[in-house]
Amino acid sequence: MSKLAVAMTPERAADVCGPDARRLIEEHFDVTWAEQEMSARERAAGELTWDVVARLAAGRDVLLTSWGTPHLDSSLWADGGGPRVVAHAAGTVKKLLDREVLDRGVTVFSAAGRIAWSVGEYCLASMLTLARRLPRLDAALRTGGWKAPALRGHELAGARVGLLGASSTARALITLLKPFRCDVVVYDPYLGAERAAALGVRTAPLAEVLRSPFVSLHVPNLPETEGLVDRGLIESIPDGAVVVNSARGPAVDQAALLEHALAGRLLAALDVYDPEPPRFGADVLGCPNLLLTPHIAGDTAEGHLALAGYVLGSVVGWLDTGELGPGHVDPGAWPTAA
Repeated sequence: MSKLAVAMTPERAADVCGPDARRLIEEHFDVTWAEQEMSARERAAGELTWDVVARLAAGRDVLLTSWGTPHLDSSLWADGGGPRVVAHAAGTVKKLLDREVLDRGVTVFSAAGRIAWSVGEYCLASMLTLARRLPRLDAALRTGGWKAPALRGHELAGARVGLLGASSTARALITLLKPFRCDVVVYDPYLGAERAAALGVRTAPLAEVLRSPFVSLHVPNLPETEGLVDRGLIESIPDGAVVVNSARGPAVDQAALLEHALAGRLLAALDVYDPEPPRFGADVLGCPNLLLTPHIAGDTAEGHLALAGYVLGSVVGWLDTGELGPGHVDPGAWPTAA
């Protein structure tokens, strides 16, 4: 039986280790939980330190991590030791460990694919909410208004939806859009024609994708994506379009997008900002064309409880059959991963 160390606080474990995860742990692993390696003082502090993680990792086959786990220094794998598998019950692993760890033969898994579904639901919900003008209709009713032809909304069904990036979150949204029979057009320099056809979408240049009545961003935080949607491109987005950014704040000229929303020309759902948290004035906070959320697109009760189970499912498959599964972090995709 493989030895598993859970490198997260009890609070985080309760947050991401649902029944499926705990069943997998009981059936497949000899487990050590972080609190078993923590002193009374360390438990009272409520934070996981590097020293605790180092003690946990020693002699274990699998290290289960999440938000709050300290950065895994390569010294954990000095002299050929250290866990041979890292399972991250959270999203990106780029802040958790360095690329060289993968070069040491460590197999890494992430729950980013499970989080992607939650993000996809957020994007779909935002599109429908803004297209039907629900925030404005709600506000009007609360102040004594009733039906108004000027507030008549639009349907998503059959519309063209432009996606920037073909990441896991974009693929989740593509799946959710299928019943709406949308014309989904994607800008992604790494998406080939064969893969696009398999997804049921078509590819197009950035400028063309942005000329859609619905636009959703799904790009990673990379130097080449910073400022990707500049002021000129924002001006080319059609009047009345819905723009959703659940990816990265720096990918969009935030000031320009807000100007167009304040002018009533565009509607936007923003879950990410530059910087975070944002500091907006009363005009932005009161704008009926904006749906503002605090970086929670991937944060749901069901989604969080499923994270450890999702990533451990891939780990068990890898250990038992050698199949990497959907949670595998491909070393070759590291440069373009979120």
